[in-house]
Amino acid sequence: MTRVKRGNVARKRRKKILKLAKGFRGSHSTLFRTANQQVMKALRSAYRDRKKKKRDFRRLWITRINAAVRLHGMSYSKFVGNLKKAEIEINRKMLAQIAVLDPAGFAKIAEMASQVK
Repeated sequence: MTRVKRGNVARKRRKKILKLAKGFRGSHSTLFRTANQQVMKALRSAYRDRKKKKRDFRRLWITRINAAVRLHGMSYSKFVGNLKKAEIEINRKMLAQIAVLDPAGFAKIAEMASQVK
């Protein structure tokens, strides 16, 4: 069997990891073994937090809507339930934007929701 020299393959693999580790502090960006560990940890966190980001934003929107709705004497759950009954289909992201940027427009939406029984 012929001998296989792995110089190029190993160097490419290490350079790929060190390139991903660029910007890490100290030996985490220069030494292969520590860089490899930190890159794997960073990729795990990035994967997890891409999912978490969606949950966090939804929580933020709900909090903003709740605060705005309470100014109109309603709870968040009743407000959302009444929106569904009134067949007003605005998602939470848009409701939160309207609540922050256009309080008068949100007041009209809240009024429409409060009239539904």
